[in-house]
This record gives sequence, C-alpha cells and structure tokens, in this order.
Amino acid sequence: QVQLVESGGGLVQAGGSLRLSCAASGSTFSDYVMGWFRQAPGKEREFVAVISRNGGVTSYADSVKGRFTLSRDNAKNTVYLQMDSLKPDDTAVYYCAAGFSVVKRVANYRDWGQGTQVTVSS
Repeated sequence: QVQLVESGGGLVQAGGSLRLSCAASGSTFSDYVMGWFRQAPGKEREFVAVISRNGGVTSYADSVKGRFTLSRDNAKNTVYLQMDSLKPDDTAVYYCAAGFSVVKRVANYRDWGQGTQVTVSS
C-alpha cells in the first residue's frame, strides 16, 4: 500500500500554468506506475496521464496532449503534472493514483490520493 497526497492545485486564468505534485509514502514508490485522473462536477472520473515505473514511458489523454507533462522523481517519491495552456474545461479535482501497468483504466489503480482542486477561469 502507498499513501498519496496531492498538492499544487488552485485558481488560474485560462492560458496559465500550474504544477501538481503527488507525494508518496508507505511503500516502494518505484514499484508503481503512477497515473493522474480528474473529475469535474457531475462527470465521471477520467484518465489524464500515466507514467511508467522508471519514468521512461508516458501516455496522455488526447484532451491534454501537448499541454500537460508528467514526470517523476523516484528519489523524492514524487510525481509531477505540469499543466500549461490551461483551459476552463480543465477545471476538476485532480487525483493521483498508484497502479501496476501503463494503462488508463481506473481499475488498474489500487491506491488514490484525496485530490486537489484545479479551477481555470475564463
């Protein structure tokens, strides 16, 4: 089991940037594939991005490709989501999650953070 805590959310104007962090503890961070998901009010949780155990492979949802960059620092037990060119449609609670393979299905992820709110105003 791994405990995950997201941070870095906030309010930003359209076109701005935020960097989300997810700090892990309680298990070996490098054992886990790390994913980011988001959930807007009234909508289902959706895949955003995923990164492999060593950071060598990343995959992004089409809606964020080219704007978001996922990275990890296993020495710091932390994964980062750099979000640039933010749009109002990016407004959601963002969750990090620890999983076992580089897939976008929520069922692949066993441990979840509590989320951090990202609000993009127009």
